[in-house]
Parts: sequence; structure tokens; C-alpha cells
Amino acid sequence: MEIGIIGAGVAGLAMAWEALKQGHRPSVFEQAPFLGGQASTFLVGNQPLERGYHHLFLSDTDILELVDEIGLGDKMKWFESSVGVLHQGRLYDFVTPLDLLKFTPVSLPGRIRLGLATLYLQRIKNWQSLEKYRAEEWVRKFVGGSAYAGFWGPLLRGKFGAYYDQVGMPWLWGKIQTRFASRKGLGSEKLGYPIGSFGEIFEELSLQIRERGGEVHVGVGVEKIVLDGDRASGFLFRQDHEMPERSFDAIITTTPSYILPRLVPSMPDHYVQQLSNVDYLSAVLLILELDRPLSDIYWLNVADVDVPFVGIIEHTNLVSPELYGGRHVVYIANYLSRDSYLYGLDQDDLLDEYAPYLQMVNKSFDRSWIQKVHHHKVDAAQPVIPANFSDKILPHRTPVRDLYLANTTQIYPEDRGTNYSVRLGRKVIRMVLDDKGFPTTGELPKPPIPSSFTVSGGV
Repeated sequence: MEIGIIGAGVAGLAMAWEALKQGHRPSVFEQAPFLGGQASTFLVGNQPLERGYHHLFLSDTDILELVDEIGLGDKMKWFESSVGVLHQGRLYDFVTPLDLLKFTPVSLPGRIRLGLATLYLQRIKNWQSLEKYRAEEWVRKFVGGSAYAGFWGPLLRGKFGAYYDQVGMPWLWGKIQTRFASRKGLGSEKLGYPIGSFGEIFEELSLQIRERGGEVHVGVGVEKIVLDGDRASGFLFRQDHEMPERSFDAIITTTPSYILPRLVPSMPDHYVQQLSNVDYLSAVLLILELDRPLSDIYWLNVADVDVPFVGIIEHTNLVSPELYGGRHVVYIANYLSRDSYLYGLDQDDLLDEYAPYLQMVNKSFDRSWIQKVHHHKVDAAQPVIPANFSDKILPHRTPVRDLYLANTTQIYPEDRGTNYSVRLGRKVIRMVLDDKGFPTTGELPKPPIPSSFTVSGGV
């Protein structure tokens, strides 16, 4: 069977790999001139680095299996992570239960309740029971106002901006599940990173897809999906100032939901409305190459509404700066709506906004430490996940026969990530084959959240 896949991000490449394993022929088309989508890379010196920070958890079995299958398992290295919180100009370690007890922005009773609530959320498996709650509502009710004001409230505001009070509790539950699944007991979490970058994984995966008879095209944008009666029969793509057509037995698009009506202008109105029911935020990353460390913390959460970014991820506090010629790599992360003030700033103006706050992290910081700056925007990086979000999730089958949708809005209650994109891609390929009457072989890895939509929904 010929399968057309729109998008060469993690999900699209995983689909192609799974299709080949099941004996079918995939063709992947990517508009951007690079692979990997949100996990794509650029060069820092001679070393690829992700445009947006990436790491793996011990529970990320889907992508770890895929990495092993393409022969790059030895590239995965595991490191102890260091986590901190920035609150009103002070840094707090946030790794162990003792660190929580020392977190004075929250009252002592609030700290105890925060710890107990975290343990409760770690143990609860029925995430559906939390669906009716907004995260703000649940935390205020069960953890208290002090814990909300001193910790979760600023983090939700930083992550979701104006949508902070709409975010559903399962999103927060999923974050806690993932973090604890990467810990051994009460110790620090273990995080994985492929030495050579995620870009090497995507390049090798693309190479092996081609060697096995599949196709991967980059810099080739799909312009329109062609219909034959009630089914999708192929698509038009732009290449060398021409617009040829390819026919397929099935088509899967991994684009953000709002792109689909542009590809199929005749899509039913009710479905177009459903596609627009999910809001997205863009990831805006300012990446600094420093000549020395900014801090000794890898993952620094910003729990301060006056600071204009949500986190600082010092990549070279996880992996060695020697990979980058001795440079210390620091991501300053934000999630913004496209109409926000900060989204519209260029690299220099954004650095001017951020730089004064870096002295909260290190009082000695000086802009002379900065050797180079990179600025990346990843649109539609974060779907906004409200309460009762499962009511909004669209099935993978669209109203057009033989046309399927597989994107980050269908990853739930887990937060979007490379591991769940691999699971999504492999699941949807198996669905397509089942719809067409083809058998599938093999089993997918055991997931950490068996009841999630990512694992079994939309089928």
C-alpha cells in the first residue's frame, strides 16, 4: 500500500518506519528544509543542537525502542538532572523532599500539603477523575492558596499565559507522572540525551527509510489534498516551481489542526469548527552560547510573574560543554501567543528584555559572557489543554475517507513530546492498515499510561 505522510517531524518519520516494518511503502513530504519538526537542530560550532531543548525520561520506551531499532542505542547517555526554582530573585534547589521543605515562598503547612498532594498525584492512576477540574481550581482547593501563589500559579502563568486559569488538571497530573517515572525512589531524576543530538537520530532514521524503499522529501510543501468523490486520493506538492500530483491509498497529515482546512478547502463546516476549538502557543527560544556557566542547575523553573520568561534550561549542565567547543549552552524558554509583545521582538530586542533578569540567576552575570545568540520560534508548539479536554480531541479518522489526522492535540493526558509522537505515529499507521484490511505484526512497547488517548484513543 502507498501511504502519503505530510510532515517529517518525529510522528511522520515514526509512521514511515512503522509502515515499512509492516510491509508498505511510505512517502514523507516536509515543507521545511530540515527534518525533526519541533525537535529539529541547527549547528553550534560543529555540533548539532536542538532548536528547542529536548531530553528523554526513563519511561520513554517508544522512542528508546526506535533508537535501538536503527542501531543508535549506544548514543543514548543518562545523566542525573538538577532542578531549581527562581522566585523573587532567589534560587532554590528542587530535587529532594528536603528541598521542598526548604522552599520558603510557600508556608510550612503549604509545603507539607504540596508534598502530600504530589505523592497523591503520583499514585493515582485514574486521571479521568481529574478531568472536570482546572489545575488552578484543584491546587487552590486541595493544596491551598500558599502553594498556588508561591509555586504552581506562576508556573502555569508562565507556561500558558492568558490561558493559565483554563488548563485542565490532567495536564498537571501528566507532568508529575512523567517526572516521577524517571526517578529511582526519592533520588534525583535521570534524563537521557543522544550524544550527537536528536538530529542524528532523525537523519539516520530518514536514511534507513530510504534504504528500505520509502521516500523522505524535505523542502517540499504539500499545497492541496486531492479528493476523488468522498475519499482523499493524493495531493499536490510544490517542487521546482511546479505542482505535480501524487496518488496514495491513504494520507496522514501531522500538521497543526488549523492547517488542515487549507489543504482541504471543502472540509465540512462543523469539522472545521472542531479543528479550531484548540488554541496553540508558540515556543520562543533565545539560546545563548556563554564562555562560562550561568548556574549549576540544568532545569530552572521560573515561579515569578515579573520575570518575562518561563524557564532557563542550561543544556551543558546535563551534557559536557566540550561537545560545543567549551561553550556553555543556555536556553531561555517562553510560550507565547503570536500576538504577544515578546513574540514580535527580534533577537537583539528580546535579549535586551531578558538580560537584566539573568543577574537573578547569577549576580556576576555580564553580557560580555555571551559569545553568540540564537533566536528560534516554533509555532503551534504547545496546545492549550483545558478541563474536559477529552471531549475536544478529534478522532484520527477525518470526515474524508482515507485521510487521517495525527498531531499533538491528540496526545493526552501526557504533555507533547518526542516519545509520545513516536507512539502516535506507530498507532495511527496500524489503524490505517486495519482500516484497509491489512494485518500488523509485533507489539508496541508497554506505555507508562495505558489508559491515555495517546495509546488507545481515536481508533
